[in-house]
Amino acid sequence: MSAQPSDDFYGSTLLNQAQVLALVRTTEAALSLRHGAQFFVWTQGSLQQLLPHQLLMCGAYQRSHRELAFELFNSKPLPAALATLLSSRGAALPAQLQALWLRGGCRPLRVQLPPESGEPVCGLLRQAGYDQLLVHGVSRPQRPSEIESFFVLARQDGGYSEHQQVLLQLLMPHLHSSWLRVQAEVPEPASGPQAGVSLTQREREVLEGLRQGLSNHDIGCSLGISALTVKNHVQRILRKLGASNRAHAVALALKPWDGGVEAR
Repeated sequence: MSAQPSDDFYGSTLLNQAQVLALVRTTEAALSLRHGAQFFVWTQGSLQQLLPHQLLMCGAYQRSHRELAFELFNSKPLPAALATLLSSRGAALPAQLQALWLRGGCRPLRVQLPPESGEPVCGLLRQAGYDQLLVHGVSRPQRPSEIESFFVLARQDGGYSEHQQVLLQLLMPHLHSSWLRVQAEVPEPASGPQAGVSLTQREREVLEGLRQGLSNHDIGCSLGISALTVKNHVQRILRKLGASNRAHAVALALKPWDGGVEAR
């Protein structure tokens, strides 16, 4: 892996009007984040205009284990083996990226994955369409090696620019504080539209397809049903959860709740 710092990282980087508005909306919305579901929806909103990504790894220091614990957020399907390699405790790639970041002066880095590597996770990432990673984090001011939070972004439709390194630097305080707040939040009992909600096994399967960002056609192919049948299931899911759209349904389903499973 090779890191790509910028010699003129804080050079004259101007934002256009759309980016300024997206930056304002993103930072304002970050203040109200309290749960993982809210955090995921936030990353899929105006943040995508500034830092487009289909894969996001969020790490926070856990004092009980004396290391960073990572969670994955992906809007496109991710092979189970890859998800395990990225998020399991003591995973090699996150540790390597943290070491690169520390050597780079604790500034945002673009990390190019090698075309051939002995690391299985790098090969799986490239197979999934991810060739470059954008990484940044927060460490203690007087102890840089003590990392408090760490984030890895990746996109399937190209790499990142120096301009986006600067944007990540600007957004890092909000990513950091929001993610730590989400980690510290005690789960609340289910309430509102989720209380007592029961989804059938088929509806749960369709909901999983929504979580992976699949279309009705793709969900139907994976389940052996028509796209129209999937659409009908989606409508029932929206009604049961009280959701306004597909993303809202996924966000609600990610919150802790007691929904049971009915027989089909």
